[in-house]
Amino acid sequence: MTTKKVLIVLTNVTRYQGTDDATGLWLGEATEFAEELQRANIPFDYVSPKGGFVPLDPRSMKYTDKSIMAFYETPDFQQRALTHSLRPDQVNPADYAAIYFTGGHGVMWDFPNNRELQSISLAIYQNNGFVTSVCHGVAGLLNLKDDQGNYLIAGKSITGFTTMEEVIAGKKRVVPFLNKQVAQKHGAHFKKKRAYREFAIQDGQLITGQNPFSARKVAQLLIANLSK
Repeated sequence: MTTKKVLIVLTNVTRYQGTDDATGLWLGEATEFAEELQRANIPFDYVSPKGGFVPLDPRSMKYTDKSIMAFYETPDFQQRALTHSLRPDQVNPADYAAIYFTGGHGVMWDFPNNRELQSISLAIYQNNGFVTSVCHGVAGLLNLKDDQGNYLIAGKSITGFTTMEEVIAGKKRVVPFLNKQVAQKHGAHFKKKRAYREFAIQDGQLITGQNPFSARKVAQLLIANLSK
């Protein structure tokens, strides 16, 4: 088992851009993933593009269960994740075996072009670590390039929140891009299963999950690799 940590990335975005509609972190995508790591005795930290406060997507509170709420109510999660998340400049990539991008629609505005998070991700990847995501968190991978300027996802099989899932969620018209379109434009093989069903895949050092119901599966795939 690695002694290195896993870095969990959270959004700072409070609303859909250009609207008064609230968004933020999809709660279960952070808590379920972190709970799996905790069970496996793998330490983790939380970071966000700006550091500090992390808002919750109010819609995600309708999809909680006993375990999500129990983790949400821990002082550790409330302090380290929601109140005092790290800034990227406080992170040393060498300390981490993996980075995990959570979702919630807010990430579509503050993940795709954040150079500090991209630099951290690439450093972890180049150190044989894993770059992982769930749902909209794939936004953190879509524009990630290696030192030669090639997209990291090019030629790789990945997944993320699908266009059909955006339609069902009623957000297709307000999102700034569609994950599948950008992924394919950047050379990835975008895989999917039925809407809102658990689905996660690994291709080399990339591990991605399709939707909020895939967070534990992403964690389990990662843990299996870190246990080797």
